Amino acid sequence: MKRCRLRFQHSTLLSRRQWLRSVVGTPAFLALAPWVPPILSRAARAADAVRDDSDNVLVVLQLSGGNDGLNTVVPYADDNYGRQRSTLRLAERELHKIDAVLGFHEALAAVSQLYQEGRVSIVQGVGYPRGSRDHDIALRNWHTARPGEAGCQTGWVGRAIDLAGQSPEPTLPGMFVGSIPMPFALQAEQQVVPAIRTLDAGQTAGLERLRRRAQRWRELTAHATGAGTTAATDNNPLLGFADRNLRAAYLGGERLEAVLRQAEGGNDYPPVPLAGNLAAVSQLIRAQLGIRIFFVELGGGGIGGFDNHANQRDNHAALLRQMSQSIAAFVSDLQHAGVLGRVVLMTCSEFGRTLVENGRRGTDHGDAAPVFLFGGRLRGGLVGSHPRLDTLVGDAPESHTDVRRVYATVLDRWLGLDSAAVLGGRYEPLDLFA
Repeated sequence: MKRCRLRFQHSTLLSRRQWLRSVVGTPAFLALAPWVPPILSRAARAADAVRDDSDNVLVVLQLSGGNDGLNTVVPYADDNYGRQRSTLRLAERELHKIDAVLGFHEALAAVSQLYQEGRVSIVQGVGYPRGSRDHDIALRNWHTARPGEAGCQTGWVGRAIDLAGQSPEPTLPGMFVGSIPMPFALQAEQQVVPAIRTLDAGQTAGLERLRRRAQRWRELTAHATGAGTTAATDNNPLLGFADRNLRAAYLGGERLEAVLRQAEGGNDYPPVPLAGNLAAVSQLIRAQLGIRIFFVELGGGGIGGFDNHANQRDNHAALLRQMSQSIAAFVSDLQHAGVLGRVVLMTCSEFGRTLVENGRRGTDHGDAAPVFLFGGRLRGGLVGSHPRLDTLVGDAPESHTDVRRVYATVLDRWLGLDSAAVLGGRYEPLDLFA
């Protein structure tokens, strides 16, 4: 069985709480811990696994519940689609055409516009061999990128965060922005992955408290050693490490506060939850805090809002509209800030849906589904063929592109991280980036 973790050579790890106690000797300073970037072992950093592209950012958007790819990228010209979907089929006149065979759902007007501008790539027919149609198992397989390994304790995003965090300087390589419990994909072995719901100007008071605490730390360090701060930290590596963490937090707080005050483009986001999450991601990217990977979610977690076994048409349309408008605002915001070329947003969902309706004006769990990517340096267009609708497996079209190829592409060619170290094997990347 392949290992579900990165290989680190450091044998002894202290928790943040244990480490702070060893340095300051009193629990009173532990209030600082939430403001200090996560601490991880630095002993062995596998330099060959971390390459360039250090400024590039990946945003993963989970569509919880199993998105119906067939009514997202619609094969309107395929007779099998029309015959099998008596109440859910979308007519050609309702769609935003991609070509003579496919079209976007009518709720994806903003995505269609981005597609025409070359800012969208769609990988078709994504799944994995012998894909599960059980929600918990399927979601865990997508989260771990280790299908069938029930004992895997880390997510593929968490392992990437561990790899991106191997730096001698304080670092915060990954974050979850949303209101549901932390998705398992972010489970890491070394890093602590923080979660927030949103950002607003009212949080500047908290940033000011951070600065006061950092300054107080430096004063107490100098006083305790009877020397200047620089001399104190030079003579004590542990104090030096704490000082670098607090200095990084202080400077990061200043940059974040400046972004919160400016709130560039924030008023252009629609008043829906996903838009608020993406607005926060944009602010964090523009604050240049060094966060490489963000994770956001649409559908509400749990079984998820995309799991439409009944009365699918209106529910699905509302979710797609929220996704489309939110992503379009996010892309516009990043473009206005001059950072769109550094960012890729990628969607994922635990499975597709059946082609055949289930008698309740809904669909059941399937296999193949499209993965969308948005950004300023994509080749754009369709990647791979649309799943065949004349040969079904359990009433659903079969996947032909392993999701781990998509993961390998964004890891290797976008983030500059060794995908084999994260995925436990080498998967052929796709030609997605210009």
